[in-house]
Amino acid sequence: MNSALTELYQPRAVSDLGNWNIEGYQFKVYGIAFKERDITESIVADAHAFVRDEVPALITAEGDANGLGFVVIHSGELGATFLAHWWVQGSILCQHIRRKVWGAEKAINTTIRPVIACVWELGLINAEQEIWRKTMMNAAASPSAYLNARADVAFVLRNGMKAIQVEG
Repeated sequence: MNSALTELYQPRAVSDLGNWNIEGYQFKVYGIAFKERDITESIVADAHAFVRDEVPALITAEGDANGLGFVVIHSGELGATFLAHWWVQGSILCQHIRRKVWGAEKAINTTIRPVIACVWELGLINAEQEIWRKTMMNAAASPSAYLNARADVAFVLRNGMKAIQVEG
Protein backbone atom coordinates (compact mmCIF):
# COMPACT_ATOMS: atom_id res chain seq x y z
CA MET A 1 0.00 0.00 0.00
CA ASN A 2 1.19 3.46 -0.83
CA SER A 3 -0.10 5.82 1.86
CA ALA A 4 1.43 8.77 -0.01
CA LEU A 5 -1.52 8.53 -2.42
CA THR A 6 -4.04 9.18 0.35
CA GLU A 7 -5.95 12.42 -0.16
CA LEU A 8 -6.76 14.80 2.67
CA TYR A 9 -10.54 15.00 3.12
CA GLN A 10 -12.22 18.32 2.40
CA PRO A 11 -15.96 18.83 1.90
CA ARG A 12 -17.10 19.40 -1.68
CA ALA A 13 -20.01 21.45 -2.97
CA VAL A 14 -23.01 19.44 -4.12
CA SER A 15 -25.78 20.95 -6.20
CA ASP A 16 -29.35 19.89 -6.95
CA LEU A 17 -29.59 19.64 -10.74
CA GLY A 18 -33.28 18.73 -10.86
CA ASN A 19 -34.89 15.60 -12.25
CA TRP A 20 -34.52 13.80 -15.57
CA ASN A 21 -37.17 11.68 -17.26
CA ILE A 22 -35.40 9.30 -19.62
CA GLU A 23 -37.56 6.74 -21.44
CA GLY A 24 -40.06 6.81 -18.58
CA TYR A 25 -37.44 6.36 -15.86
CA GLN A 26 -37.27 9.18 -13.29
CA PHE A 27 -33.85 10.25 -11.98
CA LYS A 28 -32.93 12.87 -9.39
CA VAL A 29 -29.68 14.56 -10.43
CA TYR A 30 -26.90 15.84 -8.18
CA GLY A 31 -23.62 17.54 -9.03
CA ILE A 32 -20.44 17.36 -6.93
CA ALA A 33 -17.59 19.78 -7.64
CA PHE A 34 -13.96 19.76 -6.56
CA LYS A 35 -13.03 23.23 -5.26
CA GLU A 36 -11.40 24.30 -8.54
CA ARG A 37 -13.95 22.69 -10.86
CA ASP A 38 -17.50 23.48 -11.88
CA ILE A 39 -20.43 21.47 -13.11
CA THR A 40 -20.56 22.97 -16.62
CA GLU A 41 -23.39 22.68 -19.13
CA SER A 42 -21.08 20.51 -21.24
CA ILE A 43 -20.48 18.08 -18.37
CA VAL A 44 -24.23 17.89 -17.65
CA ALA A 45 -24.92 17.27 -21.37
CA ASP A 46 -22.29 14.48 -21.43
CA ALA A 47 -23.82 12.90 -18.32
CA HIS A 48 -27.32 13.10 -19.79
CA ALA A 49 -26.12 11.45 -23.01
CA PHE A 50 -24.42 8.70 -20.98
CA VAL A 51 -27.60 7.97 -19.03
CA ARG A 52 -29.85 8.23 -22.11
CA ASP A 53 -27.63 6.04 -24.31
CA GLU A 54 -26.55 3.34 -21.85
CA VAL A 55 -28.78 3.06 -18.80
CA PRO A 56 -32.30 2.22 -20.11
CA ALA A 57 -31.04 -0.99 -21.76
CA LEU A 58 -29.31 -1.99 -18.52
CA ILE A 59 -32.48 -1.33 -16.52
CA THR A 60 -34.52 -3.43 -18.95
CA ALA A 61 -31.94 -6.24 -18.86
CA GLU A 62 -31.90 -6.26 -15.05
CA GLY A 63 -35.70 -6.22 -14.89
CA ASP A 64 -37.95 -5.71 -11.89
CA ALA A 65 -37.21 -1.97 -11.83
CA ASN A 66 -39.16 0.56 -9.78
CA GLY A 67 -38.69 3.27 -12.44
CA LEU A 68 -36.85 5.55 -10.01
CA GLY A 69 -33.24 6.41 -9.34
CA PHE A 70 -30.62 9.13 -9.12
CA VAL A 71 -27.57 10.35 -11.00
CA VAL A 72 -24.38 11.84 -9.55
CA ILE A 73 -22.25 14.05 -11.80
CA HIS A 74 -18.85 14.56 -10.18
CA SER A 75 -16.48 17.15 -11.61
CA GLY A 76 -13.47 15.96 -9.65
CA GLU A 77 -9.85 16.89 -9.29
CA LEU A 78 -8.66 14.21 -11.74
CA GLY A 79 -11.66 13.88 -14.05
CA ALA A 80 -15.41 13.57 -14.46
CA THR A 81 -17.44 10.68 -13.07
CA PHE A 82 -21.06 9.93 -13.90
CA LEU A 83 -22.91 7.47 -11.67
CA ALA A 84 -26.41 6.35 -12.63
CA HIS A 85 -28.37 4.45 -9.96
CA TRP A 86 -31.76 2.77 -10.15
CA TRP A 87 -33.86 0.76 -7.74
CA VAL A 88 -35.06 -2.80 -8.43
CA GLN A 89 -37.03 -5.36 -6.44
CA GLY A 90 -38.08 -2.69 -3.97
CA SER A 91 -34.77 -2.53 -2.09
CA ILE A 92 -31.81 -3.21 -4.41
CA LEU A 93 -29.70 -0.37 -5.82
CA CYS A 94 -28.06 -0.92 -9.21
CA GLN A 95 -25.29 1.26 -10.65
CA HIS A 96 -23.66 2.04 -13.97
CA ILE A 97 -20.60 4.29 -13.89
CA ARG A 98 -18.43 6.21 -16.32
CA ARG A 99 -15.11 7.74 -15.22
CA LYS A 100 -12.95 9.80 -17.55
CA VAL A 101 -9.69 11.49 -16.61
CA TRP A 102 -9.47 15.12 -17.79
CA GLY A 103 -7.95 15.21 -21.28
CA ALA A 104 -8.20 11.45 -21.85
CA GLU A 105 -9.57 10.11 -25.12
CA LYS A 106 -11.53 7.26 -23.55
CA ALA A 107 -13.32 6.57 -20.30
CA ILE A 108 -11.73 4.20 -17.78
CA ASN A 109 -12.90 0.61 -18.23
CA THR A 110 -14.80 0.05 -14.99
CA THR A 111 -15.13 -3.65 -15.77
CA ILE A 112 -11.42 -4.27 -15.24
CA ARG A 113 -11.11 -1.46 -12.68
CA PRO A 114 -14.26 -2.04 -10.61
CA VAL A 115 -14.68 1.39 -9.02
CA ILE A 116 -17.81 1.85 -6.89
CA ALA A 117 -17.64 5.49 -5.73
CA CYS A 118 -15.44 7.98 -3.90
CA VAL A 119 -16.19 9.16 -0.36
CA TRP A 120 -18.13 12.20 -1.59
CA GLU A 121 -20.28 10.10 -3.92
CA LEU A 122 -20.82 7.54 -1.17
CA GLY A 123 -22.22 10.32 1.03
CA LEU A 124 -24.94 10.97 -1.54
CA ILE A 125 -25.56 7.27 -2.11
CA ASN A 126 -26.08 6.82 1.63
CA ALA A 127 -28.43 9.81 1.81
CA GLU A 128 -30.40 8.45 -1.14
CA GLN A 129 -30.82 5.01 0.44
CA GLU A 130 -32.16 6.70 3.57
CA ILE A 131 -34.62 8.71 1.47
CA TRP A 132 -35.63 5.50 -0.34
CA ARG A 133 -36.34 3.72 2.96
CA LYS A 134 -38.39 6.65 4.29
CA THR A 135 -40.44 7.31 1.14
CA MET A 136 -40.73 3.95 -0.62
CA MET A 137 -40.28 1.11 1.87
CA ASN A 138 -43.47 1.62 3.86
CA ALA A 139 -47.21 1.05 3.51
CA ALA A 140 -47.70 4.50 1.94
CA ALA A 141 -44.89 4.31 -0.65
CA SER A 142 -44.76 7.54 -2.64
CA PRO A 143 -42.69 7.90 -5.82
CA SER A 144 -43.40 11.66 -5.87
CA ALA A 145 -42.15 12.00 -2.27
CA TYR A 146 -38.98 10.12 -3.27
CA LEU A 147 -38.42 12.35 -6.32
CA ASN A 148 -39.02 15.54 -4.33
CA ALA A 149 -36.75 14.63 -1.38
CA ARG A 150 -33.09 15.61 -1.55
CA ALA A 151 -30.03 14.73 0.50
CA ASP A 152 -30.44 16.35 3.94
CA VAL A 153 -27.10 18.07 4.55
CA ALA A 154 -25.95 21.62 5.35
CA PHE A 155 -26.40 24.24 2.63
CA VAL A 156 -23.50 26.47 1.64
CA LEU A 157 -22.94 29.09 -1.03
CA ARG A 158 -20.35 28.37 -3.68
CA ASN A 159 -19.75 30.70 -6.63
CA GLY A 160 -23.19 32.20 -6.13
CA MET A 161 -24.82 28.77 -6.51
CA LYS A 162 -27.05 27.21 -3.88
CA ALA A 163 -25.18 24.02 -3.06
CA ILE A 164 -25.06 21.21 -0.55
CA GLN A 165 -21.87 20.47 1.36
CA VAL A 166 -21.40 16.72 1.84
CA GLU A 167 -19.88 16.05 5.24
CA GLY A 168 -18.01 12.82 6.07
